Parts: sequence; structure tokens; C-alpha cells
Amino acid sequence: MILGISASGRANGVTSEAVKAVLMATGLEYDYVSLAGKRINGCIGCTLCASDNRCKLQDDWNEIGEKMLNADAIVFGAPNYFNKMNAMGHVCWERTFSFRHKEVFSLAGKLGLIVSAGYEGEDFVKPQIEDFMLRNKMAVVESVRVEGYSQCYTCGYGHDCGVGRVVRVHGFLDNIEDKDFPPHFMAQEQAQQQAYRAGKILGSMLRNRS
Repeated sequence: MILGISASGRANGVTSEAVKAVLMATGLEYDYVSLAGKRINGCIGCTLCASDNRCKLQDDWNEIGEKMLNADAIVFGAPNYFNKMNAMGHVCWERTFSFRHKEVFSLAGKLGLIVSAGYEGEDFVKPQIEDFMLRNKMAVVESVRVEGYSQCYTCGYGHDCGVGRVVRVHGFLDNIEDKDFPPHFMAQEQAQQQAYRAGKILGSMLRNRS
């Protein structure tokens, strides 16, 4: 089984659509989880997980953690916030500290595929997800990058906000029109091709493993 996780706070945004596209391209059974609306706290350093590699902090992450343990592969997508993976994505991986005691590495050997949503220039999200996967002794097989969707386009003030992305890209506007919005995933042909290719590779690798 393949587990897809979208760390975006938007349940049906670009990140989630890209993760789902990868999952469907595998042609295999999958489960999908959106972190939108989930209550996930950061690791509190209690070390109670050291005895059995199970996190004792109870919130919405525990069910997700079990899904990660039961999966053969994890497709993880997250958006760029302040040139870093967003906090929801980070705390999800931070809690996998509970899987890494007494040389056990509970996620070891699972295949990992990265979906990063951001803007032009350096991809800051991919290396952060990759680092978490590698620290868990997973094997990173592919990555997909999609164009993100800044909140500035829908906050209500972006057309006239000097610090927002809308003005940086388009200049000051009277109104934000449809043509000004960044493309959604289904309008990003290159990203769709990447997702399809990555999903097919992941599916093929898992079939060969079995």
C-alpha cells in the first residue's frame, strides 16, 4: 500500500492535487491523508517513545503515524512557507523521531517520493523532506515540483499590498483578475508530466519488489 500525505493547509489545493496525481499514476492501492484541519503538535521531548518506538503524545498524528508504518511507500507533499517546508509538514515528520530508537528505524527501507510546491528559483522544500526521509533510512526514489499558490491572491488585499506576491509579480492592480492567478495543478502541463512519470516509476518499483 502507498500512503500519500499532503501537508498543505488547503484541503484541495495544488499540493493535494499533485500528490493525488502521483498516487493514481502508480496503478496500485493507495491511501491519502490531508493534514488540513488536523491537530498535530510538535515533539515535546518526553522520550517516552524510546521504550517501544511509539509516540505517547496523543493527537491526530498517531493515526497518521500508524499509516506510515503500514505503508510500503510514502508520497509526501508540502508547500513553501518562508522558504521552508510549512509547519504542518515539519511537525508531521518531527514526530517520526519516535520511530528512530535503539537502531530500529521503523520506516527503514520504505520508498519515498517528494512533492514540493513553491515558486521560481531554489526549491527549499524538497531538501527538507528528503532529509527527514533519509534520517528515517527511507529510500528516496523521485521528486515532483509544482508551482505554488500564494495566499496573497485570495486574502482580499493582495492587489494593493506592497509586501505581497501579487504586487511583486504583477505590480499594483485595481483588481485581481482570473488571468493574474497562478496556474492550478491541472494547468501545469510540465508538473503533470513529472507527477505521472514519478508515479509510474514508484508503482513499477513496488511491483518488482513483490
